Formats: sequence, structure tokens, C-alpha cells
Amino acid sequence: MTLTETKEQIKKDIENNKVLLFMKGNKMAPQCGFSAQVVHILNQLDVEFEIRDVLLDEELRQGIKEYSDWPTIPQLYVNKEFIGGCDIITELFQNGELKDMLS
Repeated sequence: MTLTETKEQIKKDIENNKVLLFMKGNKMAPQCGFSAQVVHILNQLDVEFEIRDVLLDEELRQGIKEYSDWPTIPQLYVNKEFIGGCDIITELFQNGELKDMLS
């Protein structure tokens, strides 16, 4: 897949999933602490979400960074909108804003 095709797939995935997390690993076995923290937060909020494991596809890993213009993984999208990475998600969770976004 070319980078352009990868970005098209990313766009489709974001449009087709209310809550989508680009992460390292999966829900049951996150492969980094930041991804694990975001999964934990989403589980605490009892929200349904889809994931894309960037470790399975190097083009996806690079493509999502370019797509969002954000250098790190994980990345959370809610209702087609980029929310942020682990620090932002944690802050939004702690101040109650994330729960509002997800409901």
C-alpha cells in the first residue's frame, strides 16, 4: 500500500468508527504504557471503541502521524475528530471533558 492509500484507509476508518484508537498492540495486550493508559481510561468510561495496531503496519504507523500532524502514538479520534495523545486524553478524563465527548 502506498502512503496515499494508507491515508485514504485511515480517513475511512476514522469516518466509519465513532471512537477509534491508533495504538501499539491491542486492547488485551497494549505494547506500550501510553497505549495501556488510554485503553484503561476508555474501559473505565465503559465506551465501545475500535483500535488499529500500528505495530502491525509500518506504513500505518507513519501514515497516522502525517494524517494527524501529531508525532506520537496513541492517537484517539472521537466522532471523526482528533482528540490527542495520552497526556491530553488523561487530562480530559481527569477534568470530565472526555466523558462528555464520548456520551
